[in-house]
Amino acid sequence: MDITTISELAQRLRRREISAVEITRACLERIEKFNPALNAFITVMADSAMAEARMAESEIALGQWRGPLHGIPIALKDLIDTAGVRTTAASRLNKDRAPMQDAEIVRRVRQAGAVIVGKNNLHEFAYGGSSLVSYFGDVYNPRDMGRVAGGSSGGSAAAVAAGLACAAIGTDTAGSIREPAALCGCVGLKPTYGRVSSRGVIPLSWSLDHVGPLTVSVADAAIVLQAIAGYDAADTTSADVPIADYAAALREEAKQLRAGVPRQYFFEDLDGEVAPAVEQALQVIKTLVAEVKEVRLEVPTDRKLQAAESWAYHAENVAKSADMYQPETLRRIRAGENVSVVEYIERRRDLEEARRTIRTVFADVDVLVTPTTPIPAPTIGELKANPEALRPAELKLLRNTRPFNVWGLPAISVPCGFTEKALPVGLQIAGPPWREDLVLRLAHAYEQATAWHKRRCDLSRQ
Repeated sequence: MDITTISELAQRLRRREISAVEITRACLERIEKFNPALNAFITVMADSAMAEARMAESEIALGQWRGPLHGIPIALKDLIDTAGVRTTAASRLNKDRAPMQDAEIVRRVRQAGAVIVGKNNLHEFAYGGSSLVSYFGDVYNPRDMGRVAGGSSGGSAAAVAAGLACAAIGTDTAGSIREPAALCGCVGLKPTYGRVSSRGVIPLSWSLDHVGPLTVSVADAAIVLQAIAGYDAADTTSADVPIADYAAALREEAKQLRAGVPRQYFFEDLDGEVAPAVEQALQVIKTLVAEVKEVRLEVPTDRKLQAAESWAYHAENVAKSADMYQPETLRRIRAGENVSVVEYIERRRDLEEARRTIRTVFADVDVLVTPTTPIPAPTIGELKANPEALRPAELKLLRNTRPFNVWGLPAISVPCGFTEKALPVGLQIAGPPWREDLVLRLAHAYEQATAWHKRRCDLSRQ
C-alpha cells in the first residue's frame, strides 16, 4: 500500500478502511527494502511497532479513538530517549546506551497512539549539518543517493521523504530540522523555543535546542505539533504558554497576513537555481497575503554560546573517553573548551536581548519569508574528497536557519521548487514567538497553491 499523508491515513483508519497493522507493516517493508541504501535508521523497532499497531487497531475497533496520530507509524531521531531501546546519538560512546525512561515527547506521541518504528541516524551528537559524521555510517539523500541528506536530523528527513515513516521527530539547534527537510524535499517545523519539551533529549546546546516534526505535508506537521506541544513542569526550558488549535489555523485565510522579506543577509550568495525558485515562491506568496514588504534585520552570527554549552555537556566524557568520539566531532566539541565564563555570560545576555528585540519587527509584519538554504544538497564525494570543506559547507547550509534558533522563533521549511538535477529547494517561513499558527497558516496556503509537495521520491530509479 502507498504511504500517504497522516491526514489522509487518519481518516481511513478511523473509518476502518485500512488498519494500523497494514500501514505499519508497509513502513517496515519499505525500511527493510530501502534502508540498507539510505542508512536512515540506526535501530528498527519492528517487533514492538507491530505490537503497538495491533493495540491501536484493537482500540480503534472498540471506538477508543485517540486522534489523528492513532495507529500512525513515526520515527525518532536517535538522541531522543526511548525506555529499554538504545539511544546512541550516532556515537560509539553511546552505542549500547539503553535509557530507563522515555523522553517527554515520546510519552506524548505514545499517548496520542502513534506507532514508533525506529530510531533515525544523525550527525554524531547533532554537531553538524551533513550527517556524514556518524559511528553508524553516512546518511544518503533519497532524492539523489550521491548527495548529503543534511543534518543533524538527516536520517529523519531521509526516512520521511522516502516514505519509511509517516513522520519523524527531530531536533534543531541551528537548523537541524529545517535544513535536512529542505535538502530532502519534505516539511520541517521548528516550534518556538520552549514550546516542546526537550527533557530526555541528549542536548547540543541547552539555550538553542528545539524539538519538532518532519512530515510530508504542512497539515501533518500541525497534527504532530498538536500532540507534542505543551508545558512540561519538569523541563527548565519549557514555557507555560497556551497552545493554539493548529489544525483550525490551517482553515483560516492567509489574506490578512503581512509578509516581511529580509533580503540583506538571507538572500545573499544564493545558488543560481535556488534564487529563481525562491523568487517564484515569493510571487505566489504575494497572491496569498495582504502585503509583502522588505525588512531589515540585525542578524546574530556568534557561535560561542553553542560551543560553550556543548563543551560543558561533553567535557567529562571527553576527559575519560576522547577516543570514543569521531575525530571531527571531538574537534568541534573542543572548540568550546576555551570560552571563558565572562564570554559565556555575555553571550547569554546577548541571546536574551536578541530574543526581546526581534519581537519589534512583528509590529510591521506578521511573518518572515526567506530561502531555507542558500544552496541545494552538496555531493558526498566532493565533501569526502576534501574534508576541510565539510564544515564550511555545513555552515553555509545552516546560514539562513541558525538566526531563528537564536531568536527562538517558530519557523518551517516547505518545498518550493527543484533544480535541473531534481534537487529540492526549501522556503522558510517564520513568525512571532508562540505563533506557530501563523507560520502554519501561510505555509499551508503556499503548499496548497503549488504542487511541489506532491513530487515524491522515486527510489526505484536510484
